[in-house]
Order: sequence, then C-alpha cells, then structure tokens
Amino acid sequence: MKFLIVDAFTETTFGGNPAGVVLLPEGADFPSDETMVKTAAELRYSETAFIKVLGDNEFNIRYFTPAAEVDLCGHATIGSFCALQHLGLIKTGDTCVNHTCAGDLEINVGDGFVMMEMATPQDLATIDTPEALEELYNVMGTKYDSSKVTLLPKLISTGLPDIMMPLATQADLNAMEPDMKALSALSERYGVTGVHAFTLDSEEGVTAHCRNFAPLYDIDEEAATGTSNGALTYYFLLNKIIKPVDKCKIIQGESMDRPSIILSEIDASGADCKIKVGGKAVVLAEGEINI
Repeated sequence: MKFLIVDAFTETTFGGNPAGVVLLPEGADFPSDETMVKTAAELRYSETAFIKVLGDNEFNIRYFTPAAEVDLCGHATIGSFCALQHLGLIKTGDTCVNHTCAGDLEINVGDGFVMMEMATPQDLATIDTPEALEELYNVMGTKYDSSKVTLLPKLISTGLPDIMMPLATQADLNAMEPDMKALSALSERYGVTGVHAFTLDSEEGVTAHCRNFAPLYDIDEEAATGTSNGALTYYFLLNKIIKPVDKCKIIQGESMDRPSIILSEIDASGADCKIKVGGKAVVLAEGEINI
C-alpha cells in the first residue's frame, strides 16, 4: 500500500494539520479494521485516510484515528485529494465523489487547493442552563461570563458532532487548558467528538480564531479541523453572524505553532443548506507500507 504524509490547510510544510493518506492497490479491498487502526497508530497522526479507487473521479475513503474509525475527517479529506492530484489520479477542474460513512460528498479540485462538501448541517442542541455552562467552561479550563460572551454553546454536526464553544477574546482562547480526562467523559456523555472553541475577536479579513480538542479519540488538540469549521460556519449562520450566502476565513493551530487557514462557503438561499470547507495542502513524504 502506498502512503503519503500531507500537511493540510497550509501552503508550507510543517504548517497546518498533518494527516496520513494510504492508497489501496488497484482492485484491493480495505484491510481489516484492526489493521487500519494499527496503521493509523503507527503513523501517529490524528487521522489517517484509507482510499479505495472506485472509478474515474470516484473514491471510497475511510478515516481512522489511532483509537477508532470516525465517519469523516476534513483535513484528511483535503490531504487525500491533494495527494491524489499529486499522484496524477485527478486534475485541476475535476469534480469528484467521495463515498464516506457520513454520506456521499462532492469534492471540487482547484489549482493547488480542494473544497469539500460537508454533510447536511444539523443543529443538535444548545447548552443553556447555568449548571451545564459552568461545567463545560470549567472542564475547558476557563470561566463562563455572560457579560462578555453573549452567544451560547451549541452541538452542531456537518459530518461529526462537536460542541461550538464561544469565548470573548483571543487571550481567553489561548489561555485555555482543558482537563482532558474530564473532557473525554463530557464528550462521551454529550455524544460528540469534542469541543471546538472559538472567538470572533479577529483581525480584518478573518472571521474567527479557534482551537479544537477531541481527547475521547486520542486527539488532545488539532491544528485544523474541517468538519468542525463546517459546523462553526453553520453556527455563524444560526446566530446571524454571516449571511445565508457567504464565505468565512478561520484561523486554527496557532497555539500548536502550526497555523492553519481554513476556508468555508455557505449557501442557505434555497431549501437545502450547503456548506463547503477547503484549503491548500502540501505533500511532505511518500513511501510504501508493507502489510
């Protein structure tokens, strides 16, 4: 099996969020789940994508953390399709279909960047009781102050459910030190992947700065999270921060010294709300896995 290491949501190596990408040999089926978990653990990235080629511009991708399979992973998808472009299997201008456990998603291949369709957005719940708010913010190593934060946390999914957690300032965002064990338990209880904390305290041209934590899946912090920023884009729409047809530029990974730029687009002008997330990626290494 061919593998690549790809830095997603960045224009330079050692930036963005690294992902493992494994391309199955032509005609081969996926290895066992155990083998894919062990491979992801061996590669040691937050997610590794396993790609099965189904036909021209049609792929089936499964995503594994070092602990378990997840339905979808944004940065590993961006990495996968940039890797496929690097290998000459797709080209600029192609529209591809990615069959995932979260549904069949459209992928638009640009010149050095990829935009991926998210699953249908879902507003799952709002965290609004004083007890629940205090618990969440305490677990995340900060305090809830309604005089500074007027927005409420929400559970939203565009493929994977996460808690969107607002903070007042970039200083508050950077100062967070979550209790990872408590956050794992909280995530399991809420049925979410983790917490996507953000602040609208941003410079001109940037919609938000954010940090993402998913220790339940052995990811203490992630430098760029496509699905979570798709969900955040929908959160912005629900809270009238952006228009029904709009674009966002979101910065993540600064606290990890891996600054990432995540672009998103939303079109809620019709009966269905469509969200795309994307960015650039760089291939760092490639080789063979002998299994």
